Amino acid sequence: MNWLRFKLIYYLTSLTLIGIGLFSLINWGLKLGVDFTGGAILEYRIEGEISTEDIAKNLEEKELEVSSIQTFGENTYLFRFPPIGQEEKEKIQSVLQEATDAEVTELRFENVGPSIGPELVKKTVYAIAIAAVAILFWVAIQFKSIKFGTSAILAMFHDSFILIGSFAFLGHFLGAEVDFLFVTALLTTLSFSVHDTIVVYDRIRESQRKIDGSLTELANRAISETMVRSLNNSFTIIFMLVALILMGGTTIKWFAVALLIGTILGTYSSPFVAVPLLVTWDELAAKIRRKR
Repeated sequence: MNWLRFKLIYYLTSLTLIGIGLFSLINWGLKLGVDFTGGAILEYRIEGEISTEDIAKNLEEKELEVSSIQTFGENTYLFRFPPIGQEEKEKIQSVLQEATDAEVTELRFENVGPSIGPELVKKTVYAIAIAAVAILFWVAIQFKSIKFGTSAILAMFHDSFILIGSFAFLGHFLGAEVDFLFVTALLTTLSFSVHDTIVVYDRIRESQRKIDGSLTELANRAISETMVRSLNNSFTIIFMLVALILMGGTTIKWFAVALLIGTILGTYSSPFVAVPLLVTWDELAAKIRRKR
């Protein structure tokens, strides 16, 4: 199948998604969670079973915005809120007491600063930049062309930027927050994107050794040969993530959503962004050589 016949459509699709993400970031920005802004931590021992979903809904009804609820063992629960005072704390205790007939004991209450500060964010950006450069040169060396490395990195950043922009969009309309788990999902997306791209590139390299044809023909062949494997691999991840979104509760909901978006983007970008960029670069280079 001539997949690359539609590369203009792939570019327009990517530009549209990037445009929506850029618009969302400029107009609404990211909704930062407690990990970035700081907030209150309350730890309770509740002698009885409670539903964290119901507790979260009851707190929202009382205009108390809970960022996350974590369980430790059978009876210990850790709640994270934006900074709160004594009055809000008493409301929270009241909501918990109403949710169960058992005893509710407060173990800890403190307002804390952000766990992800500017210095950590800066180091993370530096680490990503260093890793990107290392991946670029490693792929270029392995495939004996800078075109392969650069196209793979551009596809990787394509996925990352759309994921960040999507959370600006989801944060505005659905209240999705950017926290430490989102950063984890973002870094996972980076690795997944490059991994899938290298699989397609490796098939192109193998075809170059066996078949005498243009890069466009070999790229179409490589996409066709790896498409089923890539989809099967991605669907096993997608099914698990959908189950986590539906059944995993509020604590990991947006983490699973971020991974789901990243998985879909990585599956799409490998054949439909990284490969078209590689072929387009090769075509432009050929035209420049002919003009000379």
